Amino acid sequence: MRRVTALSLLSTLLVTGAATAQTKTGTSMAQFLGIEPSARVAAMGNAGVALVQGIEAVYFNSGAIATLDRTAVQFTHSEWFAGMNYDYVAAAVPVRRFGTLFASVTSLSSGDIDVRTVSQPLGTGERYDVRDIAIGIGYGRLLSDRVATGFQINYVNERIWHTSQEMITFSIGTVYALQENGLQLGAALSNLGTKSRYMGPDLAIQFDADPDAFGDNSALPAVQFTDEFPVPLLFRVGLTYPHRISDRNRLLFSVDALHPNDNTESANVGAEWSWSDVLALRAGYQTMFQTDSEMGLTLGAGLYGGLGESGFQFDYAWADHEHLAETHRFTLTLEL
Repeated sequence: MRRVTALSLLSTLLVTGAATAQTKTGTSMAQFLGIEPSARVAAMGNAGVALVQGIEAVYFNSGAIATLDRTAVQFTHSEWFAGMNYDYVAAAVPVRRFGTLFASVTSLSSGDIDVRTVSQPLGTGERYDVRDIAIGIGYGRLLSDRVATGFQINYVNERIWHTSQEMITFSIGTVYALQENGLQLGAALSNLGTKSRYMGPDLAIQFDADPDAFGDNSALPAVQFTDEFPVPLLFRVGLTYPHRISDRNRLLFSVDALHPNDNTESANVGAEWSWSDVLALRAGYQTMFQTDSEMGLTLGAGLYGGLGESGFQFDYAWADHEHLAETHRFTLTLEL
């Protein structure tokens, strides 16, 4: 009965979203917060809000922090569009009888770019860069043997040469085990924050209050004000279902429904086949039903191993993009 109710709820959200969808692309800033850092989940179509196995699930649902009972560290590098580099580092430390603490650092960098002007199209000799960074801390706790909840607070900074903006965002999530070692329901709200605008010396100009007047000061110091924009708020709800084929062969199915503030509603689906806790193959499809979606098929694989009492996991993900080049993610996870 619980499984039928959860599936009905998810289907209703998807149908309602598709019927009332309105695209709002380009109406929020700090878009790098929407780059998913886990190669494992990315290969599964980024359907991870109800996935609670491992530190890689925390990005999708802060409630997953509470399920981490071992110290874990995650490192991700992604070759993003136009030669940009995306890097993510996260760590989780369980504290007995208190819960689990979590911290992360996210970075997106363009590298050095030549400064070009109309009069000097080949370059002025100066170079600038674009760099985004988010520093987060979080906490999670098990409320019962079936309910986990957690939250994260992030400091976000975006910089273009000498101009930057900063803000604070808040994320919260929960996971509910509908069945023991079976169907799980997850829900999360990510990047709840205020609006922000760019500020800095690059926006300083000289202003002539009355160009038709002579003898006045035609070079008044002034500052240009940019518009304020919100952060990319996102609500996720989804299900995961594990299926044991044999002692060594297992399947995992996952589906998410997404409701963002800067785009239309969509859905992500994915699956994982794992063999003997050594090898995993994954596939998925992301942003289904989204208006003018440019994403789609995802594929990937993972290797698991042990180092004494510690364990490691190496994951790779490939994601297709319609008009831009495909992306590649590499993630190394250590459990200590």
